[in-house]
Amino acid sequence: MEQTAGERPRRRQARGERRITQLLEAAASVFCTTGYTAASTNAIAREAGVSPGTLYQFFPNKEAIAIELGDRLMREMRETYGEALGPIAPETPLEEAVAAAVDRFVDFNCRHPVFFTLMHGPDIPGAMAQEHDALHAALIGRVEALLTPLLPDARTEEIARTSQMCVGIYKGGLELILAHEGAEREAYVQELKNVLFRYLDPLLMDSYPLGV
Repeated sequence: MEQTAGERPRRRQARGERRITQLLEAAASVFCTTGYTAASTNAIAREAGVSPGTLYQFFPNKEAIAIELGDRLMREMRETYGEALGPIAPETPLEEAVAAAVDRFVDFNCRHPVFFTLMHGPDIPGAMAQEHDALHAALIGRVEALLTPLLPDARTEEIARTSQMCVGIYKGGLELILAHEGAEREAYVQELKNVLFRYLDPLLMDSYPLGV
């Protein structure tokens, strides 16, 4: 059956999107293996099983690939924020709430280890660094919004400090989690949950009735 004029551009667009996805997946693998700085477009093309010329049809350089990959991952991470840091039901025990949030964040980073590589590498593109700073600020803001009603007597700067500590503890634990696999990774996930719970529990004891 002959394709209509409208079908042909849509099919070309779909093929192009599949190729972009293929290149981004290859780039994620290369960035995780070598780091962003040492990665090259030739290595990414080789990983994707295409010629460098094919890669350049879609991306002019390595930075453009990293920025597109980072943008897609950051959009998904923002969705994860919404799920992990939504309002907590009053009847939810603190330990359970902490565990649920950690599980969602860890699941995202274990499925996309390149996110940590790109966001915390020493030479990430400037545009990505700015996006990461905005994402970090949004995360801190979400944690502050969760803690504020639970700490009614705390000053603003105290809540900000506690939020920064929670995120700092999480990031430190995440690096250890990603460095291990299997049962040892699970053990580090549990350690991270334990540390966050033991940090927050004394602070929230008076205002979070199921925190103990």
